[in-house]
Amino acid sequence: MRETTLCFPMRERSDDGTEVLLIEKRRGLGEGWYNGPGGKLEAGETPRECAVRETREEVGLEVEPGALEKAGELTFLLDGEAHTFCHVYRTRSFTGEPTTSDEAYPEWVAVDDVPYEQMWDDDHLWLPGVLEGKTVAGEFRFEGGKPLDKAEFVGHDLEWGVSFAAGQK
Repeated sequence: MRETTLCFPMRERSDDGTEVLLIEKRRGLGEGWYNGPGGKLEAGETPRECAVRETREEVGLEVEPGALEKAGELTFLLDGEAHTFCHVYRTRSFTGEPTTSDEAYPEWVAVDDVPYEQMWDDDHLWLPGVLEGKTVAGEFRFEGGKPLDKAEFVGHDLEWGVSFAAGQK
């Protein structure tokens, strides 16, 4: 099973609204869809280190590992087998301005306007809660072949208000 991260940088708008930085994937799994910056852990890398690196590589923002708030742990099953385990983080502390990369086109989006119709089928189930400050553990089931972005979403289980141990990856 592969281990991945997602990071959701957030900021306040001048009109009292909140925005989240999403990326439109330009290549790879989920190409053309929106998500947060993130990707696969490299050998010897902690999930926090991965989230920091992927956010820097994909959109050019610098985030300190300690500024990441653990918001979720998501398990994705494909045809009944564990496929991906994803650590989800959010942060309001970062430096730099988002820039386009070969992999991602970044875009600030009002939390109320997140384009769930252009995202993974499961995102609308857990991401609104994460953007509201909640924590979640979830399992999402897909069937019908590989790659995962071509499979059909068939079910899920969610647990809200999960406590992640202080200092946890």
